[in-house]
Amino acid sequence: MIQDHLFFTGINILLAWSVYIILLSGSLSFANGGFMALGAYGSGVLTVKFGVPLVPALLVAGVGAGLFGALVGYPALRTRGVYLIMVTVGITFCVQVTIENIRYVGGVGGLRGLFGTTIWHVYAMVALVGLGLWWLSRSHLQRMLDAVRADEQVARALGINAVYLKVLAFGSGAFVASMAGGMYGHYMAFASPEHFNIFVSIFVVLYVVLGGVNNLWGPVVGATLMTLTPELIRGLAQWRPLVFGVVIILLLLVRPDGLLSFRTVTIRRATGALARVWRRWIGADDAGMQTEAVAAARVEKELST
Repeated sequence: MIQDHLFFTGINILLAWSVYIILLSGSLSFANGGFMALGAYGSGVLTVKFGVPLVPALLVAGVGAGLFGALVGYPALRTRGVYLIMVTVGITFCVQVTIENIRYVGGVGGLRGLFGTTIWHVYAMVALVGLGLWWLSRSHLQRMLDAVRADEQVARALGINAVYLKVLAFGSGAFVASMAGGMYGHYMAFASPEHFNIFVSIFVVLYVVLGGVNNLWGPVVGATLMTLTPELIRGLAQWRPLVFGVVIILLLLVRPDGLLSFRTVTIRRATGALARVWRRWIGADDAGMQTEAVAAARVEKELST
């Protein structure tokens, strides 16, 4: 039982990160349930029908879903706001309906015979994605994504290829969601189109909104809380869904920006801090230190806005 809770927590963290990656470019996606289905069925066909080992099958399905995400994301990301949300919702429905009508993968009856996922697979993937996002949060690419997210037209004026960054983020998010879907299907030993409907996508977005969209730890907190809270109040029986909903609403009212609303330090900010320490250590003049402090204050003010 504990292993199951740990497994689903890890899967939901990956799914929350898949939405967070897309949000880094300022786009909100409800298509991650569809990408999850592509990973589950793609890797399932490779392992069940062709006898491919699990890890290579997951990688192939993940790359395929990532390419599919980039392909559909290129025209979809030209829309904005509610129109983009409608397009991504349509992607999830299209994937689900398509799978239901393919008899080769079981149709509405689902695909059986999947196995092989362990909790170590899940948390190895969590560690890899977490390290990647940690590196990203301290890279210049994060600054470019922040610029596109804040104001795409200004970012274009600065020479940033906003379309490339948005498509890259969409494809990367699809890859992570696909890997999570593949591991989920092989843990459950069965994949059904109903496992990857639009409600999955909605819950995944809620993980990120609840935890916070400004840093990589927010989705972790949101996914963990929403995965384990229903189990903590299991003793309430039929009142459990109501209590769970009330808890989520109260949290969103108290913390509308998410439980973790701070922004992760970037490489520019960290380098500035190291430079100030170095200047003090080598005995730089007071005027230079004051200039550095003023510059650091300006950067701090810019990052906080």
